[in-house]
Amino acid sequence: MSFKSIVRELKEMRDGIGSKSRRGFEGKHWRSKGRSFIAPDIVAAASSEAIEQGQWANLPPELLLDIIKRVEESETAWPARTVVVFCASVCRSWRDITKEIVKTPEECGKLTFPISLKQPGPRDAPIQCFIKRDRTTSTFRLYFGLTPSENEPDKLLLAAKKIRRATSTDFVISLVADDFSRASNTFVGKLRSNFLGTKFTIYDSQPPTNGAAQHISRQSRRFNAKQISPKLPAYNYTVSTISYELNVLRTRGPRRMQCTMHSIPFSSIQEGGTAPTPTSFPQCFEENKSSSSSSSFSALSAISNNNNNNTNIGGAAAALVLKNKSPRWHEQLQCWCLNFKGRVTVASVKNFQLVAASVDPSVDLAAAEQEKVVLQFGKIGKDIFTMDYRYPISAFQAFAICLSSFDTKPACE
Repeated sequence: MSFKSIVRELKEMRDGIGSKSRRGFEGKHWRSKGRSFIAPDIVAAASSEAIEQGQWANLPPELLLDIIKRVEESETAWPARTVVVFCASVCRSWRDITKEIVKTPEECGKLTFPISLKQPGPRDAPIQCFIKRDRTTSTFRLYFGLTPSENEPDKLLLAAKKIRRATSTDFVISLVADDFSRASNTFVGKLRSNFLGTKFTIYDSQPPTNGAAQHISRQSRRFNAKQISPKLPAYNYTVSTISYELNVLRTRGPRRMQCTMHSIPFSSIQEGGTAPTPTSFPQCFEENKSSSSSSSFSALSAISNNNNNNTNIGGAAAALVLKNKSPRWHEQLQCWCLNFKGRVTVASVKNFQLVAASVDPSVDLAAAEQEKVVLQFGKIGKDIFTMDYRYPISAFQAFAICLSSFDTKPACE
């Protein structure tokens, strides 16, 4: 059988394979326009024996490796990239080989599995996305691509729902657009503001990976461990804080913001540095390990308290700081301008570009790094905004930062 016929048969059988995988596996799904894609890095292979006995599971490893490698190289963008996800949903052997072949966004610039949304973006060119706002439901959806598509359904990456509270505003972020419960296995994290909407905290559903300063608060525990499934994480982890500068005198100018990325060390943007890259979502929490979890939580709290007031930028544990790039005043247009390279077409106070900043004069940050835009966000329609992000932040972190721009800030404008 030729390679083309194998790929053709794969595409014809992928709907059937997907349905078998959904019946045989338990775990998260990545949904898009009614279709559900299994996330191979978080599924449990509890009932895979029936699928393992199929003809596709008995392919020689060398042939299987060559097939999946060619499929992965040929399918470069969504929706065609769903074929790679379906290959990982066939059986355990296919899933293991696919996970070995698929690279992180930093290495290949592609988004494949849900864990890609928690991994740093590419170093060379940004990943271009757009956000749709629904005012009636107070929801925001992040899609992959340059602009909304007319012929093909857009690939949904993340969704958020705005929830107003008495003293704060929450943006609950999920993998799907119809389930924003923090007890759900689709919960990714949340963004919370203070009363004035000038300070925001980004919470992640999973702990920071090794090599980053780990901040966690006792107030961030979401549920009693006995009240939810032991497969779900019981804590929120503080990974970033966002602050908007007060504009008490009402001076003319755009918003000024600063983001402290607690989960990303400052050394990641220096020569030879790397950003933390998670490889999978948290696995199930066993009830019989509750005591060890509590001690681990206490240890993380101690680390957080020690690093909470850390200002010595330059050490490995120091956090990366991002600030908005200062615009220039255009005399003819009588407005503040930034070069968005055609990605932003509508003037708005929400538009911004973030670059790395060095808050310690003793640390010499390269001029190239100071000018490199890590995240840019801007308006192109009434309720459509572009979001382009790159290394060292992830799609989840970039989306949360952009969500902070949608909250009302009377004290900053």
